[in-house]
Amino acid sequence: MLELQNISYVTEDGKTILKDINAKIDDHFVVITGPNGSGKSTLAKVIAGINKPSSGRILLNGEDITDLSITERANKGISYAFQQPVRFKGLTVKDLMSLAAGKEASLNELCNLLSEVGLCAKDYINRDLDGSLSGGELKRIEIAMAFARNSALTLFDEPEAGIDLWSFQKLIRVFEKMVAGNDGNILIISHQERIIDIADKVLYLKDGQVAKYDTKENVLPEIMGGAASACSVLTDKMKED
Repeated sequence: MLELQNISYVTEDGKTILKDINAKIDDHFVVITGPNGSGKSTLAKVIAGINKPSSGRILLNGEDITDLSITERANKGISYAFQQPVRFKGLTVKDLMSLAAGKEASLNELCNLLSEVGLCAKDYINRDLDGSLSGGELKRIEIAMAFARNSALTLFDEPEAGIDLWSFQKLIRVFEKMVAGNDGNILIISHQERIIDIADKVLYLKDGQVAKYDTKENVLPEIMGGAASACSVLTDKMKED
């Protein structure tokens, strides 16, 4: 279980991004969503250890990990997938998958892992992680890494960002498989309704605070209501003009 206690984050120039975040996250698959600028990615980076909170505590299965480094958190079982996957020149897909698995991955293991994300191992295991791979391919390779690690907590920051519609449809099916096959907790930063629809719980951030944390059935009406309200204001403004 991940527990966030009074988490706040203020930038060096004094801008408050997160304000007193409190949440106990123990469901298998949780989506963190909210408007642009609500603090979603910042919260993910705070959990992963990329950013240190200005105040508050982070507990993983009852252990305080607030002051642990990224590496120490990774050793505790936290994985983080960036919004834009990192490209490593000179490192092959096989190298990366072996690192994720913590051992030299066999061809059979690589086939099983990559097939889970719709990739044929023989076409990819010797490919370099460079500009020759598309954004959609890199996203799927990152998710295959998550399968390989089977981490206690896996964080994805807007995995749908920068990929085409065809790849997005495949991505949804991959996450459905991952939810069914992964033993740990999965946190995804997303505003896509298709991803929210397969979540156990949704944490809705607004203005750096938790506006609601509940099932999608209880959160979506509030999200859609806010969108409808904003649209109504815009429509009225257009009429006035």
